[in-house]
Amino acid sequence: MTGHGGRLVARVLRNHGAEVLFTLCGGHIQAIYDGCLDEGIRVVDLRHEQSAVFAADAWSRLTGRVGAAAVTAGPGVTNAITAVANAWRAQSPVVVLGGAAPQPLMGKGALQEADLVPVLAPISKASYRITRADRLADQLDEAFRLAAEGVPGPVYVEVPVDLLFDSAPLPDPLPLAPRTPLASFGPGRLAGHTPLAPDPEAVAQAVHLLEGSRSPVALVGSQLRWHGDPDLLARWAQRFQLPVYLNGMARGALPQDSPHLFARTRKAALAEADVAVVVGTPLDFRLGYGQSPVWDARTRLIRIDLDPAQLHRNRRADAALAADAGAALAAMLDAAASTVGGPCPSAPAPSVSGSDTPPAARARWLERLRRQEEEKAAGMESSLRSTRTPLDPLRVAAEVDAALEPGSVVVGDGGDFVATAAAVVQPRRWPGGWLDPGPLGTLGIGTGFAVAARLAFPESPVLALFGDGSVGFNLADFEAAARQGLPFVAVVGNDGAWTQIRRGQVQMYGAERAVATGLTRARYERAVEALGGWGAWVERPDELAPALRQALASGRPALVNVAIAPGSFRAGAISI
Repeated sequence: MTGHGGRLVARVLRNHGAEVLFTLCGGHIQAIYDGCLDEGIRVVDLRHEQSAVFAADAWSRLTGRVGAAAVTAGPGVTNAITAVANAWRAQSPVVVLGGAAPQPLMGKGALQEADLVPVLAPISKASYRITRADRLADQLDEAFRLAAEGVPGPVYVEVPVDLLFDSAPLPDPLPLAPRTPLASFGPGRLAGHTPLAPDPEAVAQAVHLLEGSRSPVALVGSQLRWHGDPDLLARWAQRFQLPVYLNGMARGALPQDSPHLFARTRKAALAEADVAVVVGTPLDFRLGYGQSPVWDARTRLIRIDLDPAQLHRNRRADAALAADAGAALAAMLDAAASTVGGPCPSAPAPSVSGSDTPPAARARWLERLRRQEEEKAAGMESSLRSTRTPLDPLRVAAEVDAALEPGSVVVGDGGDFVATAAAVVQPRRWPGGWLDPGPLGTLGIGTGFAVAARLAFPESPVLALFGDGSVGFNLADFEAAARQGLPFVAVVGNDGAWTQIRRGQVQMYGAERAVATGLTRARYERAVEALGGWGAWVERPDELAPALRQALASGRPALVNVAIAPGSFRAGAISI
């Protein structure tokens, strides 16, 4: 059977489990839409190309399948670059299809012609142009495999428009496997990722270090998401008796009542840790690069990462496991269960300076950190219950947390307000209970992420937290969401400023020299109403909970615009 190239592209997408193609329309890629209609793939359009790729990024994180987006030639591709870079830093598997001028006209000044394959190369796992219709299927297959194998990430594939209208043989359709959000990437057609097992000697080194530790700490990040066992981390933390701090897609991987889940004492724990286990997250700015003053120079380091290049980056590891996070943790549990003792000469355990045993010291360590957590929580209590106006940002976060139901998805898109809310709002599912841009810190992800969450979990509430700066990036997406029946609730913390940046300006230069960081308390909810959504303006604490209930019940994209006071929770934080 043959069909035009757009139908072939759609057939390959379907064979890789694509249920949705995210896009903003363009003439160079319209044949793909026609093919999607025949292949039963829903085409969801956003109002900016970056939002389309953001949505594909979120889709992959939520479903465990490679996300797909199509953007038109030239400016369509350049508009998507920020979102591709975000997926690159977040290690999200996405295939981005870019339109291009007809090949016979390339170099002649064709409409929207631009050589963008080399531009995308530094921020993608692969970036290439398909030049022959008979190679469309196998080169698209390769893109999906590349996106998911090894360290997940985006792949950019440019498809000239002449190939999309040419006739081509269609690959046989494959049965669509059931989608399970907890399933890890497995070998085969959907992702092509084979879990990487750790070296047994490195596992033994890591176990030996932990067994002898007295004040260990674990920092667990996004790579854990791709493991399919939701209880693995809890079993691992229980076996080695250590505090666990979660970031990125790992948020929610431990239940809220876990004795090993910690959040507010990471800085103190790192300063005193004798062994630190860093799992599936880089030693980047979020972790002080693994150096003083955040880290003690004497701390022994265990690194677990899919990327061997990360294992000794910024700080040399004492035990380095190049492996899937889940495979490494499971291997450590197995090794600990079979350990009969004896020294590990290549990784000496920390010295024991006290008369008690390491397990007893670890128990006291956990108790001490728990007391500190409770003290910090108590110090927030007055703000969480504050009746001030404008509202305290922590009070807003507390009301949002109270509004969440089991299975809710929360998206964080913003600076100061979202960072404040993240200390209070707790995920209600894993994976996928909390989504944020990741280490690139990109603003504007919220609407695209929320649309993807609504599609991935149509029965679950979706709440997106925005600052009043970030909400302005892609506000028009509310029209797209309303038109296509994709409701979600946005909560905007509106303090009339780019506060995360303004704070640093004031600290460094003085209030009289703080420029380009002021905003008005704009009525964003009115814009959303004009775009087909539901809106509410909140000025008093007693108005917020009812507004959230009405927004969730509205059945439309909704925005609750909350006037907040400048918060002091993150005083001293500077974004540099």
